[in-house]
Amino acid sequence: MELRTLRYFVAVAEELHFGRAAARLHMSQPPLSRAIKQMEADVGAPLLVRSPAGVTLTPVGAVLLDEARDLLDHADRVRVRVSAAAGVAAITVGILGDGTDPGVARLASAYRRRHPSIDIRIRDTDLTDPTCGLRARLVDVALTRAPFDEAALTVRTLRTDPIGVVLRADDPLARRDRLRLADLSDRRWFQFPQGTDPLWQSYWNGGRPREGPVVRAVQECLQAVLWNGTVGLAPLGHDLPAELAVVPLTDMTPSRVVAVWNEGDTNPLVRSFVELATATYRH
Repeated sequence: MELRTLRYFVAVAEELHFGRAAARLHMSQPPLSRAIKQMEADVGAPLLVRSPAGVTLTPVGAVLLDEARDLLDHADRVRVRVSAAAGVAAITVGILGDGTDPGVARLASAYRRRHPSIDIRIRDTDLTDPTCGLRARLVDVALTRAPFDEAALTVRTLRTDPIGVVLRADDPLARRDRLRLADLSDRRWFQFPQGTDPLWQSYWNGGRPREGPVVRAVQECLQAVLWNGTVGLAPLGHDLPAELAVVPLTDMTPSRVVAVWNEGDTNPLVRSFVELATATYRH
């Protein structure tokens, strides 16, 4: 299997929808569908169950997803080490969350204008590592959300966003103008896998232990709400499917959008990134 097709598969498996995966990969849907069908032919078993609402993973697909993530992480580490040895002028940026945030688009344009000859590499990460691979040196700087363990990292707050609870649109609580965490005490919440940063897990669980399905990606969170009636938290201002609603939480600390880099890093490309991020997110 080629790394390119593995990336295609991971995108579809995390988005659980071919259209969203194609948009994330900046490609059209037909070649993506063909690539996945060819992968299934190579494996000799279905990887996905397709339906008008989207896709779900088969047991074989779930195994491949774990292995593909490990392989792609290893490939990223190899590329970073080789580029460093070759002295290539490049910066790798880890991004967690919604890539449609207008702040991301403004920052990308500003950085490209300032550094037109620099190879800017993007590593789109799932929700299990809020530092986007910084500690493993997979990225030079991360654009993500706090809180998380900040040991040996430098964190710059760029923006704060109020938080709401995501519910099915037909949930009685979805008709309320605002809610408190106590209103959700008897509900199931989505969880992150074992080993996820405990500060990060605690924040998105409203500060206390919860029970519910395990998720790794934003779309998995939304699907958990849609299919299981699970509740979860999300920053306000994001577009949601018509079947879902978000209600503001009055007693939830706002979410911080942050730029993060390794403590003591003197890379001028990282410094420039943080400066531009601070300026563009201020507007």
